[in-house]
Amino acid sequence: MPFQIVRNDITKMHVDAIVNTANPLPGYGPGIDTAVYEAAGKDELLAKRREIGTIDRGASVITAGYKLSAKYIIHTVGTSWRGGDSGEEEIVRRCYRSVFKLAVDYDVESLAIPLLASGSYGFPKGIALRIALSEIESFMADHDMVLYLVVFDEKSFNLYSELYGDIDAYINDNYVEEKAKEEYLDSDAMGYERRLMSSNMAMTGGALHQTSVAKPSISPKREKKKNKLSSKSDAVLTYGAALVDEAMDMVCAMPKEADRSLDDVVKNLDKSFMELVFSFADKKGMTDVEVQKKANLDRKAFSKLKCGTTKNPSKGTALALAVALELSLDDTKDLLSRAGLALSPCSKQDVIVQYFIEREAYDIYEINVALFEHGEQLLGTQAS
Repeated sequence: MPFQIVRNDITKMHVDAIVNTANPLPGYGPGIDTAVYEAAGKDELLAKRREIGTIDRGASVITAGYKLSAKYIIHTVGTSWRGGDSGEEEIVRRCYRSVFKLAVDYDVESLAIPLLASGSYGFPKGIALRIALSEIESFMADHDMVLYLVVFDEKSFNLYSELYGDIDAYINDNYVEEKAKEEYLDSDAMGYERRLMSSNMAMTGGALHQTSVAKPSISPKREKKKNKLSSKSDAVLTYGAALVDEAMDMVCAMPKEADRSLDDVVKNLDKSFMELVFSFADKKGMTDVEVQKKANLDRKAFSKLKCGTTKNPSKGTALALAVALELSLDDTKDLLSRAGLALSPCSKQDVIVQYFIEREAYDIYEINVALFEHGEQLLGTQAS
């Protein structure tokens, strides 16, 4: 996908160019600057740096990568945080823009950039990340490039908690772990509920029939476990009840004619996944390129979906398109169903994306930050 967040040492990235947070004067300082000089070869890089001379704050210069895997090093000079009233943010924004300009001028196809100004310059992580995401998103809207935001330490940023402080509480309320789910289904209480649900789902003539099932007695030894699991068990049962309701709606919506031919059924198939994507895009006045960019999708991957080379997308791609189209939760579920997919309370990725959709927060870059922080796959993976 075009934009990715990775946790790595930037000097080890196999890309066309990496970005170094440089000093304005020749020489190198602590942090990334030192790591880049040591990995590239101090003597050669320092000699070139002295040749270049002073770099203005907000400006960037480019050198060879020397011993690095990267062909180029783009050196950019930021500024220290002074409380936010001294034009610091604008200087850092100029850093990103000058980096991107050099990358385009030198035909860079893949670029690795750290979170500028968040290290020794002392910018608050949340502010540094907000600047990065807005500048990256603006650049990527008009350019095709594989761009990596490289994070070295595990606490480099936590934008999601600053913008959406209740996301963890939402996950706790809506996420049902697979392991816990399996445990419920193996318990005496869930065994009873499962049999009861199965009996209620027995259909005759398009109607649901209630069947009485004797509830097994639970030994005192199991009672404590049952009580301990009750709250999460309720979450699973609530989800199960929702599935029953959906099944009832489907049954009620079924045509009454029992003698429809197979040809009739086939002729009345609904829109395919991509047909529905383009239908939503038309309604919202979005071009194919706008949908592809907003979904953080590779152009070739999107083209394969559009041309039918890839019949159905991966889950990450399907969710990315739903976000790009700014679909409601119901429309998202409808779109996913066309690819044989569904939102699941057992998928943390699904729960996080649902959180943002419910709040009509459709910035895929911010969503991917939240997914990254929770160890989940980012949206916009190539179609497969």
